[in-house]
Amino acid sequence: MSILHTTLRSLTVAAVAVALTGCISLFPKSEPAGLYRFGHVAAESSRPSSEKSFGVFKTPTVFTRAAMSDRLLSVTNGEAAYISDARWVSPAIVLFDEAVARAFESENSRARLVTRGEALKAAMAVRFEVRSFETDYLDGPETPPTVLVEIRAVMTRSNDRALLGDKVFVARVKAADNRLSAIIPAYDQAVTQALSEIVAWVGEAGAKLPPAG
Repeated sequence: MSILHTTLRSLTVAAVAVALTGCISLFPKSEPAGLYRFGHVAAESSRPSSEKSFGVFKTPTVFTRAAMSDRLLSVTNGEAAYISDARWVSPAIVLFDEAVARAFESENSRARLVTRGEALKAAMAVRFEVRSFETDYLDGPETPPTVLVEIRAVMTRSNDRALLGDKVFVARVKAADNRLSAIIPAYDQAVTQALSEIVAWVGEAGAKLPPAG
């Protein structure tokens, strides 16, 4: 059975209604939405943390507004909708930032993310702009969709803010079926692919920089 969709217009009305009623459900007899997550599995790293030789300060993530909440955005023939009866366990922007942190911890990279208090010790700063984070029904609503993750990453040198790199990373992963049990793993794969490429890219650029003073 294909996944039912709720239009953005209907969703907006429902969201306002829920906000007005606090934690009370307007539809107590309906089935609760399933909660899902992505980017929560950290890969094993063969490089010990002591070998990470330069710090990277990550500025606040910019996320496409339609997909930054806990709803799963889908697009069919140019029409945007949210997948019904499904929620991320936290807003997508929060899960994405957690996935970024895990990627830098687990990948074979010399880079490590630093906190705001350590920003002056960082060799570079990196900014992520998530432009697309959606389920695309390219061949119609009854077919297995493709998960699209598109991230623009910008690197600047800390001491003079010189541009070190500006690149767009795109990952497309087709789900095995038109079911949430297949769509969620596709999100995991797409996020992992994009972040792995980003971490490697940052590592290559940072390895050429002198240590931050």
